Amino acid sequence: MSAEPQFEQTSREYAFSLRDFESVKKMIYARAGIALADNRQEMVYTRLSRRLRMTGAQSFGDYLLRLESNSEDEEWEAFVNALTTNLTAFFREAHHFPILAEHMKRKRTGKLMKLWCSACSTGEEAYSMAITMVETFGSFKPPVRILATDIDTNVLATARQGVYPMERLESMSQERIKRFFLKGSGGRDGYVRVRPELLDLIAFKQLNLLGAAWPLRGPFEAIFCRNVMIYFDKPTQYRILQKFIPLLDPDGLLFMGHSEVFQHAADLIKICDRTVYKSVQKNV
Repeated sequence: MSAEPQFEQTSREYAFSLRDFESVKKMIYARAGIALADNRQEMVYTRLSRRLRMTGAQSFGDYLLRLESNSEDEEWEAFVNALTTNLTAFFREAHHFPILAEHMKRKRTGKLMKLWCSACSTGEEAYSMAITMVETFGSFKPPVRILATDIDTNVLATARQGVYPMERLESMSQERIKRFFLKGSGGRDGYVRVRPELLDLIAFKQLNLLGAAWPLRGPFEAIFCRNVMIYFDKPTQYRILQKFIPLLDPDGLLFMGHSEVFQHAADLIKICDRTVYKSVQKNV
């Protein structure tokens, strides 16, 4: 019998087999809905080998067996965090924010309105939404509250701090930087912190979009779920959209990523602007 195929072992600390990789793919799909492509072996090895060192596991087999043996093991959180890709920026896909501003001005009713940033990563998207709301309503206390969630607890910790290197603000005008950020000094030279008034508009919470239940209450005037669905297969995308729709105001907007298409969910959502969707209204 031939030996189990191994990936390239040059300078590797741990053996990493095709069987190990397939196990990781199944586990992260079941836990977080992430569909890893076959070309992600090197990324998986690099990120999870750090967890092996941290936990003292002697092999990938030992590490994965630990997780498979106990679905409540605290290491599951670190496993998911390690394999979650977090790519974000302030005012990324900038065309969405004027659309959000106009929508919220039209919807103003005198009541508190809610927005949801459903995969907030390190916080830049949620703070961009908050800045937009302050500018839209001309006040640091707009009639809006923002829920910002992510599955990765590490990035949520960064988001709650609201501290960023100055270069992360390069695409932002000096006027915005002066109005919404505080410059660091001393050991924080070269960094900025978001103004506390912005942080007060946002509640950061951990949430797995594949969780059986979402402890959320709508309706939301808008939901941002940009560049998240690309990591899920189409059946998983459909299930998530099915859960979004009841939480979205009947006239609410769903903001999606530029590379995501949803022909397979035409019975749930319809496009109304560039990568912006509304729910399909059923005829009664």
